[in-house]
Amino acid sequence: MQLIPRHDPYLAVRSTGGRTVVALRGELDLVLVRHLRPELDALVRESDALTVDIRRLTFCDATGLGLLAHCAGRMHRRGARWRLVCDQPWILRLIRLAALGDVLRPECGPPDAPDQSDPGALLPLPAEPGVTRPVS
Repeated sequence: MQLIPRHDPYLAVRSTGGRTVVALRGELDLVLVRHLRPELDALVRESDALTVDIRRLTFCDATGLGLLAHCAGRMHRRGARWRLVCDQPWILRLIRLAALGDVLRPECGPPDAPDQSDPGALLPLPAEPGVTRPVS
């Protein structure tokens, strides 16, 4: 996979061929949605397969869910492959309460397990400084 160079602390993109992986980090609220929407719109237009990894979000509100639903809907209408990776119960609950499960189709398998049918689908994110993961 090729890392697309950016200096954005909220967005990391890796792409190869028509497959693109987007990892979001931070608080997906109105401010961040306005910042990310042009970039995500371009990726939706250009990608044959788009994986959005939201495992590193610390907050997501209705505008964040709206952005994800917008991207997923456009991918579905184009017949392109959409994948949302989320292992956070509170975001999965928001998706369920907003009745967006059929549109977003979240996958909540093991956080670092890639989709076996898509070898370039999910790459682990580097750890944030000062953040540790609990041992299971």
